[in-house]
Amino acid sequence: MKPAVTDRIETKKYDHPTGGWGSLKSLVRKARGEGLLLSGIWSTLLKQNKADGYMCVSCSWAKPAQPRPFEFCENGAKATMWDQTKQRCEPAFFAEHSVAELLDWPDHDLEKQGRLTAPMRYNAATDRYEPVSWDDAFRDIAAELRRLDPKSVVFYTSGRASLEASFMYQLFARIYGSSNLPDSSNMCHESTSVGLPESIGSPVGTVQLEDFAKCDMMFFFGHNTGVTAPRLLHPLQEARQRNVPVFTFNPLPERGLKRFKNPQNPLDMLSPGPGTKMSSDFFQVRSGGDIAAMTGIAKALLALDDAARESGRTRALDTAFIAEHTHGFAEFEAFLRNTQWSDIVARSGIAQADLEHVAEVYSHANAVVGNYGMGLTQHRHGTENVQMLCNLLMMRGNIGKPGAGISPLRGHSNVQGQRTVGISEKPELVPLDKFAEFYAFEPPREKGLDTVETCEGVIDGSVNGFVGLGGNFVRAVPETGLVEKAWRGLDLHVEIATKLNRSHLIAGRTTYLLPCLSRLERDHQASGDQRVSTEDSTACIHGSFGSRPPASPHLLSEPRIVAE
Repeated sequence: MKPAVTDRIETKKYDHPTGGWGSLKSLVRKARGEGLLLSGIWSTLLKQNKADGYMCVSCSWAKPAQPRPFEFCENGAKATMWDQTKQRCEPAFFAEHSVAELLDWPDHDLEKQGRLTAPMRYNAATDRYEPVSWDDAFRDIAAELRRLDPKSVVFYTSGRASLEASFMYQLFARIYGSSNLPDSSNMCHESTSVGLPESIGSPVGTVQLEDFAKCDMMFFFGHNTGVTAPRLLHPLQEARQRNVPVFTFNPLPERGLKRFKNPQNPLDMLSPGPGTKMSSDFFQVRSGGDIAAMTGIAKALLALDDAARESGRTRALDTAFIAEHTHGFAEFEAFLRNTQWSDIVARSGIAQADLEHVAEVYSHANAVVGNYGMGLTQHRHGTENVQMLCNLLMMRGNIGKPGAGISPLRGHSNVQGQRTVGISEKPELVPLDKFAEFYAFEPPREKGLDTVETCEGVIDGSVNGFVGLGGNFVRAVPETGLVEKAWRGLDLHVEIATKLNRSHLIAGRTTYLLPCLSRLERDHQASGDQRVSTEDSTACIHGSFGSRPPASPHLLSEPRIVAE
């Protein structure tokens, strides 16, 4: 058994800002570790998030209309290097190591073996993955699917699959007869998908990239920007240099929203100072205390409006917007007036005076962006968190105007786009009548299984088959131990992936591992080189044109695997 990764990692105290020289040094170390230091990876990175290149395989942050020469961040560059590593996980590796042995390896070491190069089938007699031809794999998987009840088969997607592959995948599942289409967003921004339509009528945010240059205040709730969307630090830094107040609420004092040195700005890099202060005020809210903090700001704003109304000054609330575009304000107002400051302070961990200060600044701002991440959504009351931030914005009419709006900061690079093209277990979110009309079949109309229900179905035996388009499902879900134990009872387990991970090693009765091209790699067909597309977190769609040679001549694209 290999030692745990944590036993081999050295950690050092880091007092510098996000970015800076530390970021550049880290990239060089990563390139060396992946065997890419003297390769063409640097010219590849110049095409990242460019019109003639590809969208980043990491996060879903927006691509500016006028991209920088280096339109990538440290994490995005590392994701590209991870994708394009020189390491190869070939059939000889699986011949050398049994699945039982590999299950003792740390997850990190599994992925460090590199890119998968050939389709593999698990042999229970030898406890090893063995090579199989694409034709045999497709034939055997199809036979298993025909044998199983479609309602017992789950088709899971991770947020990195392209729009084209995702659309074909959900269409295939529905033609097959299954509406079990959970995806990774069930575990991250499901609260957004539920909360935003009820509050503003749309499941996606209202902010465009140019709004960051027009706003005069920002909120950040529950988001670690320097880790999960580092390119957002550029417009945020520009806003701070315009003296735009940024109020950050996070239990974790994340470095990216405290200090930043821009690696793409020579003056910034050569300056001896500590970098740009990214948050005008940082509040270490108690975990789960975000609603209380927002309630306190809203209550203080209401008090400012009362005082303005009594003195004849300009109201703190946008009463015209509230009257024309909202409903239920009277009930919301009563809730605010009845909530005691002692409860707000106890639950948020933030002093009343601090929340009143935020409200005072907010009352004078004309265009405000409300940013949030999974610190709001990954809670039992995640939907209410999202809706309370909407309420706070609507009190001053900060929805539907330039420089303002609600901005959910997504994770995976196409997780929002997959919902756009029909990856959903909820029939009301999918144009089933159009599918029936265009493709001449009757799609299932009942609700399918989401991620949690899939886990419950695996455990109770009602789920018999699982097809995964990317991701590391067993590792990502809650109660991993229970799910792993039951997973081996599946009749069919198919994974479409670029690298080996632990989920691939939890074998069912029939298990296949199908390697695919990444979006950086050339996909040449009879009609020429192919493109795919993704949707970013501002609902803009971008093409990706792969130019790197495939990691193996035996790889197929995700769309072709689904089509076959």
